[in-house]
Amino acid sequence: MTPQDITKGKSNLWIFGYGSLVWKPDFVYKSREVGFIQGYKRRFWHGDDFYRGDKEKPGRVATLVKDHEACTWGVAYEVTDSQMEDSLQYLEKREVVMGGYKTEMVEFIPKEKGHGAQLALVYIATPDNPMYLGLASEEVIAARIAICRGNTGHNVEYLFRLAEFMRRYCPEVEDEHLFSIEAALLNIFHNCEGIRPPDQKYFLHRAT
Repeated sequence: MTPQDITKGKSNLWIFGYGSLVWKPDFVYKSREVGFIQGYKRRFWHGDDFYRGDKEKPGRVATLVKDHEACTWGVAYEVTDSQMEDSLQYLEKREVVMGGYKTEMVEFIPKEKGHGAQLALVYIATPDNPMYLGLASEEVIAARIAICRGNTGHNVEYLFRLAEFMRRYCPEVEDEHLFSIEAALLNIFHNCEGIRPPDQKYFLHRAT
């Protein structure tokens, strides 16, 4: 779908984020809602050779994998009028051109009681993408994240910010994949004297 296809005949649009978009949308929006989508699980199976890694050592970032019994929590942003065109043009470069993601429409269910479900746009990286890294153990994923840095910052920051979002806004949700990678990463920093996160004050705080 092109941005024109997505916005045709619409006065507003919801965009669902489950990775860096939950804390760094970088576009103007009317409102935001914490909530979830069903039928997908979040996995650190996509490679990133620009934002959180490079060509030699691609970072590990989140994508969605279909699973009828799963749900993924994140944030949906409502954009209206000119915000729609501006946000979609920005995300076309950030997620599609630079990230290799594709767009799909999903049902977003807000956490706030009394707020109705909304059809939302979501960006998903699939196995046919050359940057797709695929299945790996939490320990292997953590080891890659520990050593990767890109133009936006360290891969570690990406993981910890996402885990922090889940604890702050969805404390009742147990994201086993995410928290297992976080635990494995903290274990690497604890055991390996040769590897240190870029911002020790921030990351050591996460370990306490």
